[in-house]
Amino acid sequence: MAWVCVKKAGFAVALGALVLPLPACVTEQALSPRTELTGALPQQPAPVRRARASTKEWSGEDGASGSPEMTADAIRRSAANFRSCVASMAPEAARRGVSRANFDRLTANLEPDLKIMDFMDSQPEFTKSVWDYLDVLVNDTRLAKGREVLAKYKPQFDAVERAYGVDRYIIASIWGIESNYSTRGGDRSVLNSTATLACIGRRQKYFRGEFLAAVEILNRGDLTPDEMVGSWAGAFGPTQFMPTVYKRFAVDFDGDGRRDAVGSVPDLIASTANKLKTDGWQAGQGWGYEVSVPRGFDYLLADRSKAMTLAQWARLGVSRANGQAFPRPGDHAFLLMPAGADGPGFLMLQNFRAILRYNPAESYALAIGHFADRLRGGGPFVQAWPRSERVLTRTERLELQQLLARRGFYQGEADGRLGSETRQALRSFQASVGTPADGFASSAALDRLRSR
Repeated sequence: MAWVCVKKAGFAVALGALVLPLPACVTEQALSPRTELTGALPQQPAPVRRARASTKEWSGEDGASGSPEMTADAIRRSAANFRSCVASMAPEAARRGVSRANFDRLTANLEPDLKIMDFMDSQPEFTKSVWDYLDVLVNDTRLAKGREVLAKYKPQFDAVERAYGVDRYIIASIWGIESNYSTRGGDRSVLNSTATLACIGRRQKYFRGEFLAAVEILNRGDLTPDEMVGSWAGAFGPTQFMPTVYKRFAVDFDGDGRRDAVGSVPDLIASTANKLKTDGWQAGQGWGYEVSVPRGFDYLLADRSKAMTLAQWARLGVSRANGQAFPRPGDHAFLLMPAGADGPGFLMLQNFRAILRYNPAESYALAIGHFADRLRGGGPFVQAWPRSERVLTRTERLELQQLLARRGFYQGEADGRLGSETRQALRSFQASVGTPADGFASSAALDRLRSR
């Protein structure tokens, strides 16, 4: 499944995609599996958050991306045409089975929320390190709540695990990290936010699909507008689905005729499992292993495209950090070094890739896997993070990319986001000067670039 996603306001991380992207964006309808819950089991609906009108005004400034559609004048022109833009989507909604009367009813009170333009083009100067990011997400309070949720809804988790083969601890981890177990998740109308983004700004084609999917969900009767409340970008519900994701993966697991992954615990657990299974989750397999890497290791092998069997990694000197043997040496994995040569390493299995399809930030997927292990009874990571390492500012990240480009290692756009292309360019530079080619954008790496 190809993903094209917006960036989520909030934490930024010094690894891969610097700002956490939203779940993968898809558009097809999912089939509901045979349900094992017919209403006999107790459940407590997740709290419904009422949508509110934006209480903050748009800054009135040009967006930081430099896109022509994000200039202040372009935003004002599009906002003035908002009602006509929304109405122009009625024929496509009709092709999706939404009558004009229902479309008009659902869109009658929509208004452009221009504050979203500031969120869409924000570029934070400072970011969190991967270890600080993990500290925020995997904490004792959230772990205690997760264990309560697993115990309270054990029959529902049992039934979903039988139906889909997806680890309950991973599902509970996603629920906890995405919405703190339904206590956080945004308070904007999904329909209004996606309509705004479908008509204003630099991602209109993408958000047109999200808006129309939201209309379909409401037209079908799965949810009410008051239940479709979420982030400025349209992610909603306990596990933060985008409308197209909800349309494809939401299931009616409790058999009440509604695919309610917002208020029905069986539906939300099963819908999350359905997405992970469709994205390649392997039943009975973990997500990965914390590993120790030997001195003198060739860090050019630490690449998502260079998967080998665990036995092959072991022959290269890579071992589990806890000293235990790999239980399934024939499993394939890739090596991830999120903090470079001075931090812990991880061998990532197929299920880590499935989590990446939920959200393509490696730090997010690492947090989900680690949180699940802690819920299962595991301990903290064995190896220490290089906490004394200073995270580069956005200005410094831009400089690093520009210096790499000047020396012929980097061909992409200097945007301050340290993605795979930047890391590969940095590896090549590090190899050329005889330092560990781990691709980690440290202050020392920047200083070495400056001195060349």
